Amino acid sequence: MSNSSSDQQDVPAHLRGTAPLPYATVIAIDLTSGSKRCGETLSAAYHAVAAIDGGKIAAWLALGEGALPSRSDRPRNLRRMPSFAGDVLDPAQTHGDLLLQITGSSARAVRQAAEQALRALPQQQLRWHADGTRPENRTEDGRGLSRNPFHFTEGHGNPATTAEITERATVRVGQGEPSWAVGGSYQVIRVIRLATGFWDRDSAHEQERITGRRRNGRWLDGTPSTERAAFATDPHGKITPLDAHVRRAAPNPRTPPPMVRRSYNYNRGPDDQGLIFSCFQSDLEKGFEAVQRRLQGEAMAKYTLTTGGGYFFVPPPGDAWLRALTQK
Repeated sequence: MSNSSSDQQDVPAHLRGTAPLPYATVIAIDLTSGSKRCGETLSAAYHAVAAIDGGKIAAWLALGEGALPSRSDRPRNLRRMPSFAGDVLDPAQTHGDLLLQITGSSARAVRQAAEQALRALPQQQLRWHADGTRPENRTEDGRGLSRNPFHFTEGHGNPATTAEITERATVRVGQGEPSWAVGGSYQVIRVIRLATGFWDRDSAHEQERITGRRRNGRWLDGTPSTERAAFATDPHGKITPLDAHVRRAAPNPRTPPPMVRRSYNYNRGPDDQGLIFSCFQSDLEKGFEAVQRRLQGEAMAKYTLTTGGGYFFVPPPGDAWLRALTQK
C-alpha cells in the first residue's frame, strides 16, 4: 500500500489493497443531543479519521441516516437496517449515526489509532463496537482470501481486478443519487454469531454440501475456485444442493452479486464468536438486499444468528462531500 497523499485521496480506504488489512475495529457512534445536524461534528469526525489513515492503517468514516442534515441530501437507499428473517437484533448493537472502521497490520496499531480518533470526538456517544481479525489473510488469483470460523476460505466470490471492484462498489453518475455521493459506497455491517460447536459436529462432507464449496474453495464438482460454477449441469442439486449457501447467494454464475465482501472474524468467548460481515456496493437493493432475500431458507440458516450491524454510506475520497453537506 502506497503512503503518498495522492494515493490516499485517489483510492478509497475501504477498497484499498486486494486483501484488506488483517485486523479491524468497527465503532458505531451516536451524535449527542443538539449536534445531529451540526456540520462541526461531521467535520471533526472526518478529520479524526483522516489523521489516522495511511501507512499501517486504513481507516474510513461512514454515515448513518441520523448523520445527514436532511432527507433531500440522503443517498436514496440509506435507512436503518431492517430485521430480516431469522435475525434477533440487539438494539444496543445495531445502527448508529456514524461508523468508524479502522483496519491495520496489527491489533496494537488498530487499538492505538482508534483511541486517537475517539479522543478527537469527546462529545459523542459510543453505541457499539466490534473487533475482528482475518486468519490466513492473503491474495490468490487477484482475490483477497481468509479463513472464517467455519474453517472455510472466504473471498472467492469477490472480483479479481481493481476495475471490477470499483464497478461493483462505487456509486456512479446517473444512479439518481445526490451529486456529493458519487464515488462513495453503501456499506452493510452484519454481526453474525456462528454456532461453531454445532457446526463442528457435522462431517466435513456435510459442511461442504451446506456451503456449496469445498473448504479450499473448489466447487463441489471439482471445478477450480477461479472458474464459474456449473450449476446449469446440476439442475436438481444432486452435486450442489439447491439450498447450499453459495447457490442461493449467486444462482447464476454469469451474473455474480454486485457487491464486494471484506469481512472479519470476531471472538468474544466460546459462546460468542462469528463473523463481522461487511460488504460494499453501489446499489444496496441490487447488492446485499437481493442476496439476503435469496438466502432465506438456506441450509446454513440454523447455524447463524445475526445480532447487530447496520446500513451506512462511505463518502467519496476527499472532503468535497463534507462541504456539500455542511455549507447549506
